Amino acid sequence: MTLNDKVAIVTGAGQGIGYEIVRSLIAQGARVLLNDSDSELGVLAVERLLAEGGGAGSPPVCIALAGDAGDPAFIRSMVDTAVGTFGRLDIVVANAGLTLFGDFFGYTPASFQRVMRLNLGGTFFLAQAAALQMRAQGDGGSIVFTSSVTGHQAHKQLTAYGMSKAAIEMLARALVVELSPFHITVNAVAPGATLTERTAADPDYERTWSALTPMGRPATPADIAQAVLFLAGPGARHITGQTLIVDGGWTVVSPGPETA
Repeated sequence: MTLNDKVAIVTGAGQGIGYEIVRSLIAQGARVLLNDSDSELGVLAVERLLAEGGGAGSPPVCIALAGDAGDPAFIRSMVDTAVGTFGRLDIVVANAGLTLFGDFFGYTPASFQRVMRLNLGGTFFLAQAAALQMRAQGDGGSIVFTSSVTGHQAHKQLTAYGMSKAAIEMLARALVVELSPFHITVNAVAPGATLTERTAADPDYERTWSALTPMGRPATPADIAQAVLFLAGPGARHITGQTLIVDGGWTVVSPGPETA
């Protein structure tokens, strides 16, 4: 598989899963616009990627663009920047998302709107802006959404988040009707427990999820990135409207953290 001459956008990519997705795309020959809401985090991520051997070049293999991936105006400017820098757009990974834990009975309208604005609105409008560009180019493209196992199995204090992730998977299915005539595939990846900078803050996270996961460990960002790479690449050109769960088998048995 090669992605030589392909251009991608990945949101929420300053660290963790998003960063590893960018890294994997570059390794396959793609040029990538890396988005994160934290400008410093995005710049440092690009510097690390270039230092790994990508080289600066003209244009470079990767550029950073800080901004709110839930803002439709910024989303349009992000697509314009990718096309203006690299000349086209072939792959989009809507990875940016917000997790706000909270008891259902006390969950506030403000928290609900924050989750839906980024997780749902950001995904919807990035897909829209990307698809418009891909349609204009006339030679197809790949769109991949980041969902979650919480869109399949209930998880305590994640009602709104899980609801948003289930809706993202339905969006992937609905867009098959809209985008297939233009040879644009749209799929989702649903990660389970994953070792990232955020989850590393919990000293019990790896032990707990190693005990709960049939494969004996939580995922790494590379596990998720490889699934995204497959769905974004030429080997998945006849796969669309699907969700690939990457959770080491957890959703099959679904024990909660309280049982570990």
